[in-house]
Amino acid sequence: MITLRLDSKLEQSINNTAKNLGLTKSELIRKSISEYLGKLESPSAWKTGETLFGKYSSGLGNLSANRKELLKHKIKAKRK
Repeated sequence: MITLRLDSKLEQSINNTAKNLGLTKSELIRKSISEYLGKLESPSAWKTGETLFGKYSSGLGNLSANRKELLKHKIKAKRK
């Protein structure tokens, strides 16, 4: 069991939220803490896809900078 002290503004906010959701204050606090800890434990989007990023690289580092020029060359090559 944990005892904690809350300032009156936060306590009132918890009371109102719990009442609006039809939960007890303890249920609301347990769910909130559980959700918060779950977010801390879940990996970031970067960590999740880290092994996939750049895996299928074209080898060209200028695709976004020279996109118009590269597109012109592709169209010209297709028309020949």
